[in-house]
Amino acid sequence: MVDETGSRAPRRPWCTSPRARESALVGSLLALVGACRAPAAAAPVAAPRADLVLTRGVVYTLDPERPWAEAIAIADGTLLVVGSNEEAMRHRGPATRVVDLRGQFVLPGFHDSHVHPVTGGIELGQCPLAGIASLAALEAALRGCAEHLARAAGDDPWLLGGGWDLTLFPQGNPRREWLDAIIPDVPVFLSSADGHSSWLNTAGLRRAGLTRATPDPPNGRIERDRDGEPSGTLREDAAALVDPHLPALSPADYDMGLRRGLAIANGFGITGIYEAAAEPDVLAAYERLARAGELTARVVAAQPIDPLLGPEQLDALAARRDRIERMRHPRLRASAIKIFLDGVIEARTAALLEPYVGADGAAGEPTLSPARLDALVARADALGFDVHVHAIGDRAVKMALDALERAQRVNPARERRHVIAHLELIDPPDLPRLRALGVAACFQPLWAYADPYITDLTIPALGPARASRLYPIGSALAQGATVVAGSDWSVSSMNPLEGIQVALTRRGVGEPPGEPWIPAEIATLAQMLAAYTLHGAQLGRWYPDAGWLVAGARADLAVLEGDPFKLPPHRLHELRVVTTLLEGQVVGRGEGDRIGR
Repeated sequence: MVDETGSRAPRRPWCTSPRARESALVGSLLALVGACRAPAAAAPVAAPRADLVLTRGVVYTLDPERPWAEAIAIADGTLLVVGSNEEAMRHRGPATRVVDLRGQFVLPGFHDSHVHPVTGGIELGQCPLAGIASLAALEAALRGCAEHLARAAGDDPWLLGGGWDLTLFPQGNPRREWLDAIIPDVPVFLSSADGHSSWLNTAGLRRAGLTRATPDPPNGRIERDRDGEPSGTLREDAAALVDPHLPALSPADYDMGLRRGLAIANGFGITGIYEAAAEPDVLAAYERLARAGELTARVVAAQPIDPLLGPEQLDALAARRDRIERMRHPRLRASAIKIFLDGVIEARTAALLEPYVGADGAAGEPTLSPARLDALVARADALGFDVHVHAIGDRAVKMALDALERAQRVNPARERRHVIAHLELIDPPDLPRLRALGVAACFQPLWAYADPYITDLTIPALGPARASRLYPIGSALAQGATVVAGSDWSVSSMNPLEGIQVALTRRGVGEPPGEPWIPAEIATLAQMLAAYTLHGAQLGRWYPDAGWLVAGARADLAVLEGDPFKLPPHRLHELRVVTTLLEGQVVGRGEGDRIGR
């Protein structure tokens, strides 16, 4: 069954509603993410009264049976009516508030399916370097941070920050001497924009005890100069060598980071997030804000595994998950685990099937052997976890699919929500396996254009043949895969409209119309809206209560100032989210908001 947008209905839809029905919505709906209609209220003697009625809008419902509407009625955080102005106004009572949207565009709240709100929010309170595009601007920012630190420093100061761009330095490899010239005495530790490299000055290396005699740790690399001394850049898990020497963060630091991250998310219309690395301190922040009534999004937290430990570590993760479940909080789950299976192509730490160009046969190593990965995934699956795998190289993607396939063979059948994130390079025979196995593909659409990371670091590392297959969003959709989308913030902007624009144009935000990068991988607007709403909600197990706008679902929605279907794709980033509602309550407001006034 295929609709006019190319959607396939699932072969065996899953459903928690008593009134299940087959759905043919945009983007493939696999057994992983079957469709069903939310429960409809029994016909009342008198129409129930709404708390809020929104009229004269353009409502994109993601419901295949009624994809468009003009009005919404909400009561107790639930959608009573999604239909005509007349239908919604039947639920008006003496206390009902009626808001005329005057043509504003309404859709389900966005879901960011791979994001780091807590650590990203903490970075904003340190030395933020994201988006800096020149060495001169980077130097000015660092000097400003150093001056601020000098005024506020305690007894043991470190200058901490993140977001610097690898493309500012040859081979993405900054040196300690450059930092020494700006900040010679105070130790400095700066994470890269992609989170897979770190940069220290000489004082920082000394404080951490890193010398020529320090060996590379498992799954990490210390970049070195000609004499074998650390040059200032650490790759992957080598950063963990510094962690014991850094100032400890307090619970208040984690809570403030989460508050900052949630505020940014809500401002972009996001009502659901998939926390991609819920370390114990991060997970505790979600618990505290949930108990305090401050959790302004639906959250699935993926607890990371330690690649150096075996399947027995999953028992502790299951205990934390069960503790969260006992809270019975309607917006927080710790139902997933996270596996970092490889690194990134630009640092040549992603695991490839064929060697990197000019690397003397080196193809990058996965963090786990196939046998150890299989054992971890099988145990996690048996414990009922959803498995979230970071896999960028084609070898890592293949290993992840192999492990997930084996887990399905050895464990009892159940409704699974496994997902592979990033999938920058996929071996073509593995594309149809995503649909066959019911494994969702979580792309970061904002990365899918020829920026300096691609032109200066990635293409030279892969060569043109492999580079012509990067970020295969269109191919995954054509093969029937369920595609979801994430920002990986603070790596890149959390704004879903920017990611959607790049998926449609394969050009940078702000670039004029022109030749797309790898035209075959372009997606449609309907497909990407589904990826950011319906499919994201299904991945997080919030559907059918969220992810679409139908009677009986929760009133999670975003209001845009205009209609994205009426804009040229290269202008989508100009649209602004004016209001975000979670269960009928305003959690995000922007210029043009009519509901929260």
